[in-house]
Amino acid sequence: MRRDITPGEEAARFLRLRDERGFDAFKWRVGAECGHDVDEWPGRTEAIVPTVARALGDRVAKLVDANSGFSPRRGIEVGRLLEAEGISHYEEPCPYWKLEETKQVTDALELDVTGGEQDCDLGTWARMIEMRAVDVVQPDVMYMGGIGRTLKIARLAAAAGLPCTPHSANLSLVTLCTMHLLGALPNAGKYLELSIEGPDYYPWQEGLFVEDPYRVRDGHVTIPSAPGWGVEVNREWLEGSTYQSSDQRA
Repeated sequence: MRRDITPGEEAARFLRLRDERGFDAFKWRVGAECGHDVDEWPGRTEAIVPTVARALGDRVAKLVDANSGFSPRRGIEVGRLLEAEGISHYEEPCPYWKLEETKQVTDALELDVTGGEQDCDLGTWARMIEMRAVDVVQPDVMYMGGIGRTLKIARLAAAAGLPCTPHSANLSLVTLCTMHLLGALPNAGKYLELSIEGPDYYPWQEGLFVEDPYRVRDGHVTIPSAPGWGVEVNREWLEGSTYQSSDQRA
């Protein structure tokens, strides 16, 4: 998730997690969010791609996320670098609302171009899939408004022969719901997106559940089998939370 980390530091923490927990796929960020071809700092993308990719080696799947950072020209240029370094998943290379630009990148490259985390409109999804703007769809269960609407997207993708690897960027209920969803999809993608960021990045997610449902063993998590979503929200977390409400009365 981080863009304030040096290439060497990113590689080091990935290697540590690989050895400690058995992860066999990692994703890191390139470019700058909605960056208009301006990197987070000059030369970062060209530095972090080979540094991390070569440190991880051939036995680990390598994925990157550009967060709408590039024009088609720059997106294709970066994509060629990714292909040369063995990266297989290239997420949101162009502004997500410009599907035609993303399609230019998809059509020009051999690796999987992916996207959709920001989209919740069913019409936009239908157009994205019909025009094959991406190779892998990535709806977010929460942004979509729940499991039912997300299943509609997964089924549209399945009918088009596309896999579904949902977006789940933090360790709240979104990842838990995504685990259950992936267990029900015939066209589930290869990975569950599981955040490795701790309290310095997401302080609010600490202590959310009574028991941690995201324990990783040999690179895998287990879908909870208890009733409901299989977790219990911590009452102390709820009691310590800030509550806000809006009053729409005239």
